[in-house]
Amino acid sequence: VQLQASGGGLVQSGGSLRLSCSASGRTFSFYSMGWFRQAPGKEREFVARIVWNSAGIYYADSVKGRFTISRDNTKNTVYLQMNSVKPEDTAVYFCAANERIYISSSTAPDYWGQGTLVTVSS
Repeated sequence: VQLQASGGGLVQSGGSLRLSCSASGRTFSFYSMGWFRQAPGKEREFVARIVWNSAGIYYADSVKGRFTISRDNTKNTVYLQMNSVKPEDTAVYFCAANERIYISSSTAPDYWGQGTLVTVSS
């Protein structure tokens, strides 16, 4: 199983960016997928999660109202639409997947993807 994240880059404050995470290696049947991020010098933190039927969507307070998570099971891909970005959103973003339970901040995911760097300039 591999999770491939992409879409990171440099964006100005107030701008938008869309991250993608594609799953490969087996049938796309993860119960829950999500995103985490790690800013320089800080611990990795939960950002958002979604369940296989696009239910159970949950966001960290810091991104609520600005970020949108979605999932396309036909493409084996989960997205993170980032709008109204702020310099404090600068981080390496990681996608993650669980086979049986919700992605959350309290348990380590079953699978991690490699990170994609998002840099927000002020």
